[in-house]
Amino acid sequence: MTASKHDPYRLYLTEDQIPKAWYNLRADMPEKPEPMRLPNGAVATKPDIAPVFADALIDQELDDDTPYFDIPEPVLEMYKVYRPSPLCRAYNLERALDTPAKIFYKFEGNNTSGSHKLNSAIAQAYYAYAQGITNITTETGAGQWGTALAEAAAHYGLDLDIFMVKCSYEQKPFRRNIMETFDARVTPSPSDTTEVGRRILAQDPSSSGSLGTAISEAVERALHVPENRGRYQLGSVLNQVVLHQSIIGLESYEALRELGEYPDVVIGCAGGGSNLGGLIAPFMRDKLTGARPATRFIAVEPASCPSLTRGRYAYDFADTGQTCPLCKMYTLGNGFIPSPDHAGGLRYHGMSPIVSKLKHDGYLDAVAVRQTDVFAAAERFAKLETILPAPESAHAILVAMREAERCRETGEAKTILFGLTGTGYFDMVAYDKFNRGELEDHIPTDEELERGFATIPSIPGIQ
Repeated sequence: MTASKHDPYRLYLTEDQIPKAWYNLRADMPEKPEPMRLPNGAVATKPDIAPVFADALIDQELDDDTPYFDIPEPVLEMYKVYRPSPLCRAYNLERALDTPAKIFYKFEGNNTSGSHKLNSAIAQAYYAYAQGITNITTETGAGQWGTALAEAAAHYGLDLDIFMVKCSYEQKPFRRNIMETFDARVTPSPSDTTEVGRRILAQDPSSSGSLGTAISEAVERALHVPENRGRYQLGSVLNQVVLHQSIIGLESYEALRELGEYPDVVIGCAGGGSNLGGLIAPFMRDKLTGARPATRFIAVEPASCPSLTRGRYAYDFADTGQTCPLCKMYTLGNGFIPSPDHAGGLRYHGMSPIVSKLKHDGYLDAVAVRQTDVFAAAERFAKLETILPAPESAHAILVAMREAERCRETGEAKTILFGLTGTGYFDMVAYDKFNRGELEDHIPTDEELERGFATIPSIPGIQ
């Protein structure tokens, strides 16, 4: 198999082809995701969450009906620094797998953060800046979101506090270093700098942390900035973040159209769900509207944190400290603390309400995979395609390879698209442990899951 003039190894759209608007998948969903609620069961309104998020982001969060949101010109100008990102044809991988399938991947690692996270970080920082906010806070797991928001905050002159999940803080010191290079303050979470952190440490002084815990600390910090000049910004899960990440899918859609291709299968890793939701958005639109009803969508999550495959579809707090509103999502319970594996960006107890609703209604499949299988796939991919993937991204690679191998067995020449969300060059401790045979797979027992489920709140009249 050789590349043809119609199928380059890498296809870059032009700057003029960067989408001018984000696509809101909720507008075409026959049943909308359930609304965000307060602990008393009341539907959350803009005034309820205005102390936490920038006003424009709240408008995007709560709008289920507007199909497109114009990308502000300053954000679009920053996108041009690193976008469009390439759509790649994995010819070497296809040959190695001896498959009749065509394998494409959208590569989001060509920026300093090394991931897709910058797509939403620039937007969120811009809206805060435009509102006159001076201080922003956030959480980060593997560090990709923290790095991206540090870049964006520096660009707009915003003061940034980052709470980094403690096990990732220890595993990935260079991620912390690059955030600090962009003038962010990075604190391992749980910490003794917030009431939530102190409470969690009192319960478990050796806690390795979780994204849910780091979210709680970041929200608490934002709410204590004087003169109401602080806001919190989240790197995944929320509707607003899935909206911003739709640029991934929109560019993929246009690039495949230029090649005369359309995916039979679309695959993405899933932690909070933003990159997956963004990648699938225009293709899922075609499925929902009947234009392409046969396309399959697969979310891939770690077996150590299996919210979609073993979780419950219920209203739950987005954070461990139970300070945020509740979202209807697949969840392991806000008190679930996953094992400290090396896919730090996927260690979240819940899932995007959009992705969760699509899964619940049968439009999306989900699989859970072991981290040792993930790293084996990552290294094979790197040797063939020259990109060392982030552990999170490698979840999608593994399942894309399995789908291609299935095509070899059936003889079907399917077109497979997956999201390569970022690079793994800050994850060398994990790769080193894998190469030394020191990585282990942890799959939570039913008893462990039940302890997490016990933290899902009861809401009179709702659940």
